[in-house]
Amino acid sequence: MKVTRPFTKNDLKDLYDEYFESIRGFLYYKCSNIDLADDLVQETFIKIWSKRDDIKKETVKSLLYTIANNLLMNHFNHQKVVREHQKSANVSISSNTVSPQFQMEEAEFESKLNNAIAKLPDDCREVFLMNRIDKLKYAEIAERLNLSVKAIEKRMSKTIGLLKESLGMKI
Repeated sequence: MKVTRPFTKNDLKDLYDEYFESIRGFLYYKCSNIDLADDLVQETFIKIWSKRDDIKKETVKSLLYTIANNLLMNHFNHQKVVREHQKSANVSISSNTVSPQFQMEEAEFESKLNNAIAKLPDDCREVFLMNRIDKLKYAEIAERLNLSVKAIEKRMSKTIGLLKESLGMKI
């Protein structure tokens, strides 16, 4: 009979050191919000710690990504419920510096853009965010993803088309 030692705080620290940045990047490219990505990574490791007795070290990486992705989907679902509630309650936005109409239109556009980006295929979203958010050139993206520059150009072209279609405007 093989006896395994219990999952310790040092094991958690090692996992955190090894996977924090990659899970953070994974979440960031899915939601394009670094603060949200940071929060969700922290929650992911809290959940791992709470499930420490059931963790198999061979599958912990997969479990980390699954938990992170589920937390992100839960966040998106919660935001959808909040928006629906705000619509039905006719919540008004007020500010001294900008008109409420402008704020509402800006919030609607931001929500529409975030939803459009979230609905992009993973490969398209990744290339789009690396270019538009991280300000990487196509050659740099190609090198990081181990693809040709032409493949990156095709993905970006497809992405722009999908966003134009989704938003109904030029970007």
